Amino acid sequence: MTTPIAEKLAEMGLSLPDAPAPAANYVPYVQVGNLLFVSGQISMDAAGERITGKLGAELDVAAGAAAAERCGLSLLAQVNAACGGDLSKLKRVVKLTGFVNSTPDFTDQPKVINGCSDFLVAVLGEAGRHSRSAVSAGALPLNVAVEIEGIFELS
Repeated sequence: MTTPIAEKLAEMGLSLPDAPAPAANYVPYVQVGNLLFVSGQISMDAAGERITGKLGAELDVAAGAAAAERCGLSLLAQVNAACGGDLSKLKRVVKLTGFVNSTPDFTDQPKVINGCSDFLVAVLGEAGRHSRSAVSAGALPLNVAVEIEGIFELS
């Protein structure tokens, strides 16, 4: 059975990657009641390679937003894994916290994290609208450009 989310992703020319495995001593998600807390997802391209670099130096806003969109895809992959492959259980996105690997003078973190926010709204409609923080980081693990964590409501 194909879900409306899978259909929308296919329309966009995308498919869910395998849910990334944790890179250290943590779990990819924790469910408490009907809330799912997904650990930070780092920017990875379609081939599974890290999208690296610092915004305001090696990368511009458009590249950062594309990296953030890829984080959104990984977030959905983790939600899918938590729901046993049934994304119809995803009720809404509650909150995102986005970290942008950026130079001290770079101030467009919100525009970068919009890549993820816009993606989730495009895929989920109103259920994709969420509260959010977008912050600068002087460095991120493995020199990735973006890392985003999320809280999701499940039915």
